[in-house]
Amino acid sequence: MKILPVLDLQYGLVVHGVGGRREEYRPVESRWTDSARPLDVAQALHRHFGFTDFYVADLDAIAGAEPASWTYLTLQAAHFRLWVDAGVVDTVRACALAHRGVARIIAGLETLAGPRVLADIYEELGTQVTFSLDLRLGQPLGTGRGWGETPWEIVKQAIQCGARSVLLLDLARVGMRSGTGTEELVARLSATYPHVEIIAGGGIRSGKDLRRLEECGVGTALMATALHDGSFTPEDLGAS
Repeated sequence: MKILPVLDLQYGLVVHGVGGRREEYRPVESRWTDSARPLDVAQALHRHFGFTDFYVADLDAIAGAEPASWTYLTLQAAHFRLWVDAGVVDTVRACALAHRGVARIIAGLETLAGPRVLADIYEELGTQVTFSLDLRLGQPLGTGRGWGETPWEIVKQAIQCGARSVLLLDLARVGMRSGTGTEELVARLSATYPHVEIIAGGGIRSGKDLRRLEECGVGTALMATALHDGSFTPEDLGAS
């Protein structure tokens, strides 16, 4: 199981995501650093856990602003590989992220213009792209625009568009220490499409959660709160 630490970026700082209520997010408080600056947080997690890959959720870009390109460059200059969700709407933004050297581009249901656009993005960038099935309380964000109504219908559409990597993320679970709530969907996806890489996040609390997700078919897990508050330690990383 690979753990991918999350940096939620807002107004130039790493913030603590709670329940997807972005207007309430505040600078992160971490046992590993007193700073909320992205590079400081990434370096602290690298020192203690050895992480070199980071998932960057650029919340300002997701809300419609320009991507935090300078922050990406700063992190990349420190030799960190980035998976970035910067509110991809279309092929133009996806390709711009690719040109900035982003290792993995997240194309999220919340912002994508529709499945036809997703197919175009995969035609341009292939496996550099991960489709994110963005949920809130189990319900898809951004239905309409050609998408199906249920999470399963949307996942099938994404795979038909070329997705070979799918992230399942329930925003209402983020920072809530309640587990991902997507295990059943993960297991169905793994059984039906064994060739698809499965990533999951939102509310992961412990090694026990990680083991359960791995049993369902998850290969990579997103984590933030449990890393910063000490619920998941460097010793746990060795046992996961």
